Amino acid sequence: MLEVARAVDFGFYLDGEDLGEILLPENSVRGACKVGDHVKVFIYRDSEDRLIATMETPYAEVGDFALLRVVAVERVGAFVDWGLSKDLLVPFREQKTPMLAGRSYVVRVYLDEKTDRIVASARLDRFLGKVPSDYEHGREVELLITRRTDLGFTAIVDDTCWGILYANQVFRRLDVGQRLTGYVNKVRSDGKLDLILDKPGYQKVGRMADEILDVLEANRGFLPLTSKSSPEEISRMLGMSKKNFKKAAGALYKERLVSIDEDGLRRLKS
Repeated sequence: MLEVARAVDFGFYLDGEDLGEILLPENSVRGACKVGDHVKVFIYRDSEDRLIATMETPYAEVGDFALLRVVAVERVGAFVDWGLSKDLLVPFREQKTPMLAGRSYVVRVYLDEKTDRIVASARLDRFLGKVPSDYEHGREVELLITRRTDLGFTAIVDDTCWGILYANQVFRRLDVGQRLTGYVNKVRSDGKLDLILDKPGYQKVGRMADEILDVLEANRGFLPLTSKSSPEEISRMLGMSKKNFKKAAGALYKERLVSIDEDGLRRLKS
């Protein structure tokens, strides 16, 4: 939070203390603003190396990984839209492959110490390290999907290290740039993690049983799925494997919440 020191025709100057006065342009002001107010702003350097403040909120800040779209490629590198009026530079040296306008890439936002400017990098390996020593089977983690491969999906785990979701264990649609919760399945000797999307053990069955109840509710209490339904059909309707569907449906049947009929699953009235 910075104090508004004075007003000018083209905006306001904020008291940046040791940094001196910082311009807040009129077009980046959101809501009422007057001298003496304390305002929350984001600070960056413009093309002329001046400190500029804005009340706009960027899609990602220094230290964040994010999926950002390239809006232009120029002689110094690619520029990506990060939610501010001034686009963010990805220098050519920070591109793993040449970036193309209109395409989106997962990048890391960081402060370039040589220029003191905020830039981004698609060379993600240098921002990620080894698996922390306290990671073990069943640990809940936050994932950022970065790429689809022949094996499945690569993901950044807790903004810290790499992990892999294998295709034969994924039963829902995943998109590059998507953030979601996952679990550690195995800590590998190569410094990466094998990941799964469902929590191991009984709690997983409970969650999937709740999902089946939600879908039943949305479909007037009936689902045309049985033990003879194909894995593809079950995955399409519920986003889970046939094995997990049978476990979850069985748990609901034992609790007398559903009936398992020849034509499908029915929700029983309380």
